[in-house]
Amino acid sequence: MLVRRCAIVMIEPRERLDFDLTVLFRGEGAFATHIEWLALAAHLDQPVVLSIADLELLGRFGETLWIDRSSLPTDLSQTGIDTLLTAGLLIADSIHPEHRHRDERVRATHWRALSALTHIHSRWHDINAIRDSTAGYTDIRDMVAQLGPPPPETIDRRPTDARITLPAAPSDRLDPILHARYTGRNYDSRAVLPLATASRLLQRSFGAQWTRELAPGAVALKKTSPSGGSLHPTEAYLLVQRVEGIAPGLYHYHPIDHALEPLATLTDTAARTTALRFVADQHWFADAPLMVVLATRAQRNFWKYRNHPKAYRAVLLDAGHLSQTFYLLAAEAGLPAFITAAINEVEIEQAFGLDPIDDLVVAVLGCGPAAEHPETVEFRHIPHLPDPH
Repeated sequence: MLVRRCAIVMIEPRERLDFDLTVLFRGEGAFATHIEWLALAAHLDQPVVLSIADLELLGRFGETLWIDRSSLPTDLSQTGIDTLLTAGLLIADSIHPEHRHRDERVRATHWRALSALTHIHSRWHDINAIRDSTAGYTDIRDMVAQLGPPPPETIDRRPTDARITLPAAPSDRLDPILHARYTGRNYDSRAVLPLATASRLLQRSFGAQWTRELAPGAVALKKTSPSGGSLHPTEAYLLVQRVEGIAPGLYHYHPIDHALEPLATLTDTAARTTALRFVADQHWFADAPLMVVLATRAQRNFWKYRNHPKAYRAVLLDAGHLSQTFYLLAAEAGLPAFITAAINEVEIEQAFGLDPIDDLVVAVLGCGPAAEHPETVEFRHIPHLPDPH
């Protein structure tokens, strides 16, 4: 049997505080500190708890060269090696093929180690953003009462009299759209998005306006947003609830053919439940008739930026560029839009059949007609009020 360490693994000492009566009676407080050593690997969804002996044993193996197990020093614990093989931190050529398969995919995708670990181990599964992430705060006033005011809304780097006042920005054709743009948190749960509107939103936001073969087999897409290395690796996956002529369900948008590829049909109830699950129970987004999942193809991105320290940042920038274009097109159509990264990536991956090693779910967008009576705070434009500027 040949053995080597997995490609990407980081060891984290994680502190745990436990209530301890012994410590309390010694007058040293009420809590005892316990340190757990966790191994976070790029091909494993969950950390692995290690003992000190496991940690020392893992350090005896390299990630590149295969070692014949029968040739290992006799002082190495065979039980410990079996434990690490079962956990997937050591990879064998003949047992636990699922670990070897996923580890080899990580190697073939040319991930940067820290980026891979950040992505894999920051994904959410079955998280309710309201229940799990707000720490009991009911609204912004409650947050200020408990935490104090946030840092100032801006900063002064120089005294006021040192500033250079700029001329007033002239009005132009884009101003009405820019001023109308806002993040919607109140969607009409009965409104249907016209097909023509959805078509323009998708084509101008995510569609290829032109294509060009730059070298044999290397086709570049011209889109309306910039992309790192002109790769445009981010795909659009749709959750349709209420779009004219399109059945509720899951779809992939084909950016060259400007077409929807059906992946799963859903009932109205199932579509709403899926929307809530995708956005981690942020109910103020869940009624949007159209949601778009941005998922980046790792192999296309890292084909050029192999093991590159900035490649993961480019992935996140891609999502930001696409969302801003989507926002502007929604505002042009008189619709609010939203983007959120507080999402259950694991549920999204399962729904669309994606694997986090190959497809990086980054964010969820959406848009639709606004509800007549807002219930959640938003910066909705009120036409009859004068422009504060």
